[in-house]
Amino acid sequence: MWKQLANQWALITGASAGLGAEFARQLASRGMHLVLTARRRELMEELALELHTKHGTRCEIIVADLSDPSQPQRILNELDAKGITIELLVNNAGFGVVGEVQQADIDRLLEMIRLNIAAMTELTYRLLPGMIARGHGSILNVSSLSAFQPVAYMGVYAASKAFVLHLSEALHCELKDRGVTVTAVCPGVTRTSFFDIAGAPGWVQKHSSLSVETVVKKGLKALVRHRQCVIPGWRNFLLTLLVRIASRRRVVIESTRFFRPRSKPKAKPS
Repeated sequence: MWKQLANQWALITGASAGLGAEFARQLASRGMHLVLTARRRELMEELALELHTKHGTRCEIIVADLSDPSQPQRILNELDAKGITIELLVNNAGFGVVGEVQQADIDRLLEMIRLNIAAMTELTYRLLPGMIARGHGSILNVSSLSAFQPVAYMGVYAASKAFVLHLSEALHCELKDRGVTVTAVCPGVTRTSFFDIAGAPGWVQKHSSLSVETVVKKGLKALVRHRQCVIPGWRNFLLTLLVRIASRRRVVIESTRFFRPRSKPKAKPS
């Protein structure tokens, strides 16, 4: 499959750092040209220069905030204007929020839903008809280990990633005989800034985690093997089996120990 993808174009969302930047590096090393989209132009320009220097990769940069409903179509319009046909879509952009209900920033939660769900869905459904008509193409959606269970204090994020996983698996089934592959990669804790941004700083340092290189390598390997889903890390895979055996009540109760806010010590009476 990599021979077929060489000199073809991939669109990567959330490409400025973390998993998105690593997807760009590994795809460029395999001969693909890239459309990078994220909010931070400077980081994408540095990445594009690195990839062109190492691999001769052609990179197009589109600065966009995909939580804005107008941006997915704008990106596709720019691609049409440049005559670029996307052979591989990597829906990587997303973020999480950790916190208690009474302290929730509702606007931030809605922003997350628009990015994690709506933008991913729109890009997928707008690019799929062309892939189906050509008889080839691939979509790799970044879900999460949390897609397999509800997660207390991170409920909206876990629900959004369940959406990504279920949609990916459904589309994989629909399209597997039409030359188009849809794969979901479901990483557990990964060494990125995800938890710092989500509101749980330092969380990664306290738990076992995988590198971005490992997660991306496993995701791309699953894609070329036409798998519908991959869970990097054997411990993470075993966890998805355990949550199927346990009762749903027990699963969500157990999840509270990960992000339950620590109670503040009571002040001593003077």
